[in-house]
Amino acid sequence: MKKNSSLFKSILIISCILLVAILTFPLLIKKVKYGLDLQGGFEILYKVDSLDGSEVTEDMVTNTYKTILKRIDSLGVNEPVIIVEGKDRIRVQLAGVTDEDEARTLLGKQAVLTFRDVYDNELMTSDVLSSASVDTSDGKPVVSLKVKDTDKFYEVTKKVSEYDNNSNYIVIWLDYDKDKDSFLTYDETSKELKLDPTKCNETTINNDHGTCISAATVNQGFASDVVIQGNFTVDQASTLAELINSGSLSTKLSEISSKTVPASYGDETLSETYKAAVIGLILVVVVMTLIYRLAGFLASVGILLYTYLTVASFVLLGGVLTLPGIAALVIGIGMAIDAPVISLSRIKDELRKGKNLVRANSDGNKESFMSIFDANITTLIVAIILFILGESSVKGFATMLIISIVVTMLVMVYLTRVIISMFVNTKYFNDKLNLFIGYKNDKKPFEKLDFVASRIYAYVIVLLVVMVGVYSLCTNKLKLGIDFKGGTSITFNTEEKINYDDVTNTIKDMGYEIYESEKVSDTNIYYKLSNSLDESEIAKINSVMEEKYNTKPDIGVVSNVVSKELVKNAVKSIIFAFIAIIIYVAIRFTFNYAIGGIVAIMHDVFIMIAFFSLFKLEVDAIFIAALLSIIGYSINDTIVTFDRMREIIKTKYNNKLKNKKDCADVVNTALRNVLGRSIVTTFTTLCPVVALIIFGSSEIINFNIALLVGMISGVLSSIFLACQIWYELTKNNTKKEPKKHWLDDEKEELKIKGINS
Repeated sequence: MKKNSSLFKSILIISCILLVAILTFPLLIKKVKYGLDLQGGFEILYKVDSLDGSEVTEDMVTNTYKTILKRIDSLGVNEPVIIVEGKDRIRVQLAGVTDEDEARTLLGKQAVLTFRDVYDNELMTSDVLSSASVDTSDGKPVVSLKVKDTDKFYEVTKKVSEYDNNSNYIVIWLDYDKDKDSFLTYDETSKELKLDPTKCNETTINNDHGTCISAATVNQGFASDVVIQGNFTVDQASTLAELINSGSLSTKLSEISSKTVPASYGDETLSETYKAAVIGLILVVVVMTLIYRLAGFLASVGILLYTYLTVASFVLLGGVLTLPGIAALVIGIGMAIDAPVISLSRIKDELRKGKNLVRANSDGNKESFMSIFDANITTLIVAIILFILGESSVKGFATMLIISIVVTMLVMVYLTRVIISMFVNTKYFNDKLNLFIGYKNDKKPFEKLDFVASRIYAYVIVLLVVMVGVYSLCTNKLKLGIDFKGGTSITFNTEEKINYDDVTNTIKDMGYEIYESEKVSDTNIYYKLSNSLDESEIAKINSVMEEKYNTKPDIGVVSNVVSKELVKNAVKSIIFAFIAIIIYVAIRFTFNYAIGGIVAIMHDVFIMIAFFSLFKLEVDAIFIAALLSIIGYSINDTIVTFDRMREIIKTKYNNKLKNKKDCADVVNTALRNVLGRSIVTTFTTLCPVVALIIFGSSEIINFNIALLVGMISGVLSSIFLACQIWYELTKNNTKKEPKKHWLDDEKEELKIKGINS
């Protein structure tokens, strides 16, 4: 009766957790901010240059950033994304903007600050100032102006002070337009022009005319720094100072890339990707339940909580969810299941030793902790490198991956174990091991497999595959997208049929070189140009296409500057990832392990690249994210095997391998023990990836194909390459005692009461 009572309480707790998560998840989703690829809009990347050719400073970029933000306010864009990238670049993402020409014109124009009298005569420009700042030293906020040209400033202020009392104002205008702006207002009653100082309190840069930001009375000439006084709040004074500084910028903006995403396309992409995510999640739950029965289902509950907390963390951090970000979340679901799979596999191993379920659960959790820890840390290293060196959607992918790893350690390592242990401690399943964890007998699977003896066959197959890959790269090379080549993409999505040959000839007649085109349908045509179009050329194409075909195409531009930077960052990312992994694995294990791991990773990277070359798939910016994700996944899988090898060396051989036979036994035993886990983990991880390929957006299908190929290659290299390389390096050096690590001695301290103790 007591067992049934404990079981009922456990079921009730799990049901309540699931119910709360399911009911609140829709509310959480509503708070998610979506990127351009999921809701449509306009993105533009600017390079910031100084007007006088000097080096661009951090202050210059900051002031330019503030100016752009003020200008965006006038477009009425909700939650714009403005990102400073590197030392001299600013990326602007405007979701929901449909008129890209208006946005481009507004954002790109140089802010001009002028000082005028009440009759709109220009008195001086921002050249007389160094900067503006807020001063609250006297308790009342004022705007302090640092004057650079004191002679000019004195001359002007002296002149204005001599105007009559009703007109001794200096009016500060930002982007003054003589045809639209005036400090004078026509009075309908008196039928004459009158002064209107009240109009100078605007805090937002206007779109179609200038902004009158201040009208200060002048009673004397000034030959030094001055202050603008008024009934300002601190925020109002700060805004005024920012507006003055924005008109005093010594920088100019050069557009180096841009793209437009239709809102309808974004909605369709979001719907498809969510559907793929749900299907992938269901597949993971089904597979885990079939293999590990109730324990697998409980682990799947952990996956639901993991998904919930990952999205919640992303929302709290103010992240903008993009298509690659959703892909990272879906992939994270597959990879997160690795933690309970490792634990449940170890629990089965402990049951085979004759232990009861309670003891097997405790010991299995304890023994699996370091494997999970090492595997996730190596993936985290790669994700951090990707975040530091990546840009735009790649950085978003890395952010989601980092959050996924942290939440995995919290939920899948701790919380899932608590949930499973609740059911174990009821003791209801002590004699129902098959129902609880899918344990039927004490036979170990794969016992007769000899991986070391068959390693020569693996070497030959790897060599043949590499030769095919090298041949393909030499003949086909890589099909680089405009992200790497630079150039322009033009996409026609029309309601009425459009003539492909006619459009093609129109583009060629305009003098542009088409290096690739595709007629997807009668209403959808895609072109890639070698030319990187500037603003005027984009406007020209839009005008011609609108006149001839009554449609405005979606145009994306990547300059050579951006493409070269992308290539450089891609190479740096891979090199840094290799170095970081070598260092970590060498410290945690030995250098022989590190060499084996790196050879396996290099194999996986090459296989992915060769596959794309062989099947002529396009390589774009997000491909780098896939490449680095596979580096993290591959070493994750390899680390689990390495950890089991180290454990066998310690427990069975007392850290002393005597000969080749011992080395071979270590490799074979470890691989036999983890092979089942590797198959399950790979299959569950592939479930959401395959779902994304079949049901997800075509926008990232190449990305998902790269993950599919990389994951299959990763598990094969972990089994047939990494451990065998360790064997080759270690078999003739068996007298040397392997390194002992401080974490090994602290395993007993890594117990969590009620879970693994």
